[in-house]
Amino acid sequence: MRESENDWRAMDSRQHERHGGRLLHAAVLGRILTDAAAGQFPPADGGVTILPQPSDRDAGVIGFTAHAVIFTDADPDWVVSQLPPGDLAGPLSPSFLATLGAATNRRPGSIDMLSVAVSLPGPPPIELVLEEDSTHPRVVRALNYRDEVAVWQADGGVVLLGRGVAGRLETAIEVDEDRRGQGLGRRLALAARHLAPEDTDLWAQVAPGNAASVRAFLAAGFVPVGAEILMAARPGANPDN
Repeated sequence: MRESENDWRAMDSRQHERHGGRLLHAAVLGRILTDAAAGQFPPADGGVTILPQPSDRDAGVIGFTAHAVIFTDADPDWVVSQLPPGDLAGPLSPSFLATLGAATNRRPGSIDMLSVAVSLPGPPPIELVLEEDSTHPRVVRALNYRDEVAVWQADGGVVLLGRGVAGRLETAIEVDEDRRGQGLGRRLALAARHLAPEDTDLWAQVAPGNAASVRAFLAAGFVPVGAEILMAARPGANPDN
């Protein structure tokens, strides 16, 4: 019994250390994101910043102008060894992402345009109804990547907010197929800025090939800051290993 208690206490101590470390790593990455939102980017020196993951869930790569930030629990020296020197496209290249995914038992997602806008005061310029327990596909997907997800239903679409990478506030929208091409996406993206708390940076990841969504977020005042890919843990993967 004594050995079991000691094992439990040791495990509990490691979990506390891990949690504390995660908070620190999230703060470091959060500062990089906050600076980028304010137009202060990492140096365009062709370099790579490698950080531990801000959470067990979140790993990936953010590409800024001539500088990449890789957040992963993989050994930093190994990561550097997989990147050809001077290759600006290397951190977001399919070959590197496949290698990193195989080494960390993670699945690379899609490379998105990462954009940001500051919240706006006042009520949204469109009627919205806060929903509980939404089963909308966009919401179900968001729950895999975000915490504290809140969902609002509009006439012809949905808008959601949640906490994603390094605790940043993120939004996503979806327009019903029969309502597309009528400007609703822009109004939903703008509404998201009114739903966010005052003086808060609101982030959005948009697939570059989704031209309608890109135009909607740009029209709503979101500004591109880089490219991002997240790498989800494969089913059954143990984040402690």
